[in-house]
Amino acid sequence: MLLVALKPPYSVIGHQGYGNSAQSRKYDDCTLRFRGLRYRLCMTHAATNNRKLLSEATINDFLRDGAVVIRGALNSTEFETLTRGIESNLARPGELAAVASASDDPGRFFEDFCNWQRIAEYEQILKHSALPSIAAKLMQSQTARIYHDHLLVKEAGTRQPTPWHQDQPYYNVDGRQNVSFWIPVDSVPRESTLEFLAGSHHGTWYMPRTFMTQQARWFPEGSLANLPDMTLAENKARVIGWALQPGDMVAFHMLTLHAASGSATQRRVFSARYLGDDIVHAPREWRTSPEFSGLRETLPAGAQMHHDLFPQAWP
Repeated sequence: MLLVALKPPYSVIGHQGYGNSAQSRKYDDCTLRFRGLRYRLCMTHAATNNRKLLSEATINDFLRDGAVVIRGALNSTEFETLTRGIESNLARPGELAAVASASDDPGRFFEDFCNWQRIAEYEQILKHSALPSIAAKLMQSQTARIYHDHLLVKEAGTRQPTPWHQDQPYYNVDGRQNVSFWIPVDSVPRESTLEFLAGSHHGTWYMPRTFMTQQARWFPEGSLANLPDMTLAENKARVIGWALQPGDMVAFHMLTLHAASGSATQRRVFSARYLGDDIVHAPREWRTSPEFSGLRETLPAGAQMHHDLFPQAWP
């Protein structure tokens, strides 16, 4: 008979036949190994670690600033799973894959969207890690639906920056309850990380443009506000960002202005996006980024995102 203490971090505290000495080993995930045996606990990473990852202060910071860092969001097993998924994605790019850097760039900025339905590792992370429960709490929502995944890879030496922009104006959704997770599988120094203009998610929509040529291909030119001048001292003082280690992630609102420089080192990032209770379908007259083929014919404008493309992941 094995006696296991079900208090995270888990400890094996004794085994009949080995006396009363406390023989203890601790693990970060839900698998215990003891004397060559392996035991699987019926407890999820989300259930055991979500409270530790998300304090009230973190939630309040997200609501105020529109971006927060969450350390150790993925455990080692989940990190390995995500890394395998990224490797599979790079080996077999999807239909929406694109290169967002010039041909003379010494590196390369590669992007791909909407692959979770064909890459099992992505689906595992999006549905069965702590991400859905964290998303619901940050969004102050009763539910969390998967919106889409986005792979962003800057090879070592990439010069192409990610210019200041918001995400939601590129999308086909309206509403306030949303969150994006930016999850690197490589160490990201402060100078190469994603940066945010704190508080920029409180209302104003800015004109979305193409990254390389700055063309207005979505909303008509002049119909939305121009970006704030990020060279002004008062705006520079509001910029926040964090160096990240594998397993860390940044959570941000889809209206938070953000940008990143090029990268001297390899920077592979998986972005997971979730929708909350108040999000509704907002079909556009133009092709959104990403585009969900056939959705406008099956989901009316103003309808909640109750569709097979956007499964509920929490609760």
